Amino acid sequence: MPAAMDPNKITHLTIHCAATPEGRDVKAPTISQWDIAKFGQVSYHHVIELDGTAHRTLRDDQKGAHTGGHNTGNIGICYVGGVTADNKAPKDTRTPAQKATLRRLVNEYRTKFPTIKVLGHRDWPGVAKACPSFDVATAL
Repeated sequence: MPAAMDPNKITHLTIHCAATPEGRDVKAPTISQWDIAKFGQVSYHHVIELDGTAHRTLRDDQKGAHTGGHNTGNIGICYVGGVTADNKAPKDTRTPAQKATLRRLVNEYRTKFPTIKVLGHRDWPGVAKACPSFDVATAL
C-alpha cells in the first residue's frame, strides 16, 4: 500500500515514459504490475495508453514511486512508449491522442495547483536517463 501524501502540499508533477517500444500496446495494469514487482507498489498516478485513455492508478493523496528521493508532493504521469520500435534508443513516441490527454491532465493539475512545477523525469537532479524522451519545458 502506498504511503499517504498530503494533497494540499503537491508541488511537482513529473512526466515519464514507460520505456516500451513504439507502437507496443502495453496496458496500464501491466505497467502497474511491473512497478509492484520492482518497487513494491504502483509508481504512477496516471498511465496514458496509446489510444489516449488515461488510467488513474494512484490517488493524489497516495505517494508514488516514480522519481527516486522526490516522490513526496509529486504527481507522476506515465505514457506508454518512449523508445524506438527496435527498443534501442529514446524516442518521443506519443500518439496524438496521448499528447492531447497529457496536455489535459497537466492543465487540470495546473488549475488545481497554480504553483505546481511540471518536469520530465530527466529534469530532476542526478537523473541520467532520457525519460520521458521529449523536452517537457517546450512541449507542454
